[in-house]
Amino acid sequence: MPGKSDSLLVGLIMGTTKITMIVAERDRRYPDGVRVVGFGYAPSRGISKGIIVSHLDARQSVEKAFKDAQSITGISAKRLSNVVVAFNAMDVQSESTHGMVTLGGRESKSVETSDLDRVIDRARANSVLATASRNNMYSLHMIPTSYELDGRPIDEPLNMNGNQLDIWMQTVAVPMTYAQNIVNCVQTVGLDVKGLVLKPLASSLGAVYEEEMRAGCISICIGGGTTGIVLYRNGRAFRVMSIPIGGEHIRNDLVQVLHISPGEAEQLKKRIFAADFDEEEMRREGIDIDYAYQIVLARIEELFGKYIREALAECTPQHFPNGIILSGGVSMTPGIEQMLEDVLQMQVRKVIEPIYAMPPGLDNPSYVSAAGILRYQIMVEQDPYMFMESDQILPGLSERSEQRSRQEQKRTERRNRNTDGEYYDEEPEESEDYEPGGYDEGYDNGGYDEGDGGYDDTGESKRESFGQIMRTLADRFKKLF
Repeated sequence: MPGKSDSLLVGLIMGTTKITMIVAERDRRYPDGVRVVGFGYAPSRGISKGIIVSHLDARQSVEKAFKDAQSITGISAKRLSNVVVAFNAMDVQSESTHGMVTLGGRESKSVETSDLDRVIDRARANSVLATASRNNMYSLHMIPTSYELDGRPIDEPLNMNGNQLDIWMQTVAVPMTYAQNIVNCVQTVGLDVKGLVLKPLASSLGAVYEEEMRAGCISICIGGGTTGIVLYRNGRAFRVMSIPIGGEHIRNDLVQVLHISPGEAEQLKKRIFAADFDEEEMRREGIDIDYAYQIVLARIEELFGKYIREALAECTPQHFPNGIILSGGVSMTPGIEQMLEDVLQMQVRKVIEPIYAMPPGLDNPSYVSAAGILRYQIMVEQDPYMFMESDQILPGLSERSEQRSRQEQKRTERRNRNTDGEYYDEEPEESEDYEPGGYDEGYDNGGYDEGDGGYDDTGESKRESFGQIMRTLADRFKKLF
């Protein structure tokens, strides 16, 4: 992960429908504040259901987003080269393990960093996913979900006195080959991978507020090829899931049932969910709009009624008082939150925009993962035990990445040896033409989104007829269960 001395935060989100590079500066007035200065975008190629299926096509998409970010921000390629990458994966596995250590003898002892490291090592040693051969799995995240000190639940153990420290830790793992292919792809365009984040986790961090995490909530992000689910309680993520169904499936359904091309189906989706939707105009064009609604609803019914309900079968409103936080491109479908409330019998808050102020084109729930990957970096800097990354070195990491890490370590050692005891910040030099905040406000992202692209969540009065139809169909759907 980039150190605090870096002036920029750069994230690369590799989705099924788009590749986004987000660039931000730290807002030094606030400990967790950032200011987005620009972004790069490219339609995603060579990625299906969140995994790479064509290295060449995926590399070209990443390269285009990288160059786009350079052009829009005016920042040199060198300064943009250290990235944290959010990606999706099938076969996500998670496991909860327990660790315990004694802190001293008969007398209590203050919990130190070394004690926290010891108890984490104990929990990790008990994890099948994080030990031995890992069954060809890569332990992407190790997340402490709860602590106890002498049998009493606590939020943060450091500097607290006790005799015994317990930890419960969630290990989230993905197939090694998925992670390795992501790293190899990104590095072939000259980028250094400083960290990997599972995309459902990044999306949740861009959508859910801290108070919601503490009270207990469920983040659901319906993307282009997958739907990510993250469960929060006591301010911590304790389960991460991914369902291989998303907005592109709706497009494919329209193609097969209406016998139209993929391009026509994509445009039909955008028109149906656009703020300026004109139902009568579409009827005059010969489009059976009622049939199209039913096709869209059928896929959403399957996702909610079968997959999401099964994944959350043990979740109750009592465990998650803040209910469900719904984001992603498909979340902008009118009436969708009511359908989800009916299926799960939990309150739903539909995200309007990411938690950070985003540039035009990214200020909608399709880009929560872009905001989330920035928040992730800030949170890890503030608390390195919040989302611990595996210390396993991925095969395929370039020598250049390792060399850069050694250089960063040497700079840190030099700072520590500074004779006058003052901290100084070695920031990279800025390119002459770099201007903070210099993104092009008129930049068009091509109307793509997390899955159902380009539609806005404004203009509700223009959607009354569609909303009525959706509510009617939702009522019919409710009776099925």
